[in-house]
Amino acid sequence: MNAASQSMLLTGNQAVAWGARLARPKVVPLYPITPQTPVLEQLTAFHAEGSFDAEIITPESEHSVMSACIPASLVGMRVFTATASQGLLLMHELLHYASGARAPIVMANINRTVASPWAFWPDQTDSLAQRDTGWIQYYVESAQEALDTVLQAYRVAEQVLVPAMVNLDAFYVSHALEPVLVPEQALVDRYLPAFDPPHRLDTDRVESWGNVVSQDMFFRHRQDLGDAMARVPALAAQADLEWAQLTGRSHGVIERYRCEGARTVLVSMGSMCGTAREAVDAMRAAGQAVGLVKVRLFRPLPVTGLREALSGVDDIVVLDRNYSPGHGGVLHQELRAALYGSAKPARIHGLLAGVGGVNVSPAKIAEFVQQARQQEALPESQWVK
Repeated sequence: MNAASQSMLLTGNQAVAWGARLARPKVVPLYPITPQTPVLEQLTAFHAEGSFDAEIITPESEHSVMSACIPASLVGMRVFTATASQGLLLMHELLHYASGARAPIVMANINRTVASPWAFWPDQTDSLAQRDTGWIQYYVESAQEALDTVLQAYRVAEQVLVPAMVNLDAFYVSHALEPVLVPEQALVDRYLPAFDPPHRLDTDRVESWGNVVSQDMFFRHRQDLGDAMARVPALAAQADLEWAQLTGRSHGVIERYRCEGARTVLVSMGSMCGTAREAVDAMRAAGQAVGLVKVRLFRPLPVTGLREALSGVDDIVVLDRNYSPGHGGVLHQELRAALYGSAKPARIHGLLAGVGGVNVSPAKIAEFVQQARQQEALPESQWVK
């Protein structure tokens, strides 16, 4: 254990709250929604005991939450919030406002099924439906990674002035208890400098925001946002490297697990990766050359890193815990686009596995791999369970 860390038994939601506390935000607008509510409860507990020096605001809806986040960020405050599912969908309009305002808010989203019908299980459709809003998107596998990623998200977001979303699967991560190393405040303070944006709304230094612009100005504004996003993969890798130097923990932008000599590689995001590791270990023990590529940073998609990680592979099996009607698995289609034109393209098999929170066992993943090897790749995702 790192000398500057304390081991605690935490859920993913509690780990997120610890990450927020250690980041020292000054404004925290929140609205409770299952399964995010424990994040709010933990932060208010910190506040009540005097260990969290932030203004906690509880507006009447998630739309109002983001409406409070944006101006707080624009006056130079570090801002944190959290939501889930329908709450994130209600924020949709304001997510565009936040990225357009270049407000580096960090938000934890607990991935949960979207209505209707009504359900409460892990499913990434809620956040993937926001992939064009201009937010950085991380997907985490564990409570430890959730805490670490909240801090790394601030490091990256505040360098490029783009908001960031940290996504964790409902219940599998949000409510599962596991040992978590919580770093000391002094270590985090060395890693995460105080937020000091170059522009802010200040009556002593007059600037404006939200005014009507010309066509050319809007064009250049979007171009600037694109340039900022293009810097994110390298900055995310650097933020992870520096965190590893302080704590000994590295999560990468993408992670390659047992990919040496692999002919078939699984690709997934979030808690599914933990199950996929077990499947890979079992298949490796049986003499099969199978590996795993975990996509931690989804927006912007690290295309170069994915091309390198999947070079020379025969079969790619994408496990999607999401479904875009008329499109299929989102990661499957994004990966197909990223690898298009590769010198020696692999066969890409998209599987809708775990949609709606359906449990996918290591044995079932091994079955998927065997089936994929025996068929041609299809452009459409296939339903499996």
